[in-house]
Amino acid sequence: MARSASYDDLLMDMLKDEDRALAYLNAALDEPDPRVFLIALRNVTQAQGGIAKVAARSGLNRESLYRALSEKGNPSVQTLAAVLGALGARLGVARMKPSEL
Repeated sequence: MARSASYDDLLMDMLKDEDRALAYLNAALDEPDPRVFLIALRNVTQAQGGIAKVAARSGLNRESLYRALSEKGNPSVQTLAAVLGALGARLGVARMKPSEL
């Protein structure tokens, strides 16, 4: 009988695709709880080469990035911008529809 892949393995494989990773991050931003975005960013970071590789590309200290993306992390806007930049993305602002307020 064929073994099935774990959810985490499938997610990491999916998030190696940059377009899917960006869609995943944007979907996480739509969630009311900001921690969902941090979890998504951590997942994308792991899928796109790991914390050490993204830290090196972003110019951030590896240990600081581990802490910032941890469950108790609270990264600054500068850290978010650096990580997203290393992933080939950037922060943006969009107008909310009145129904979303």
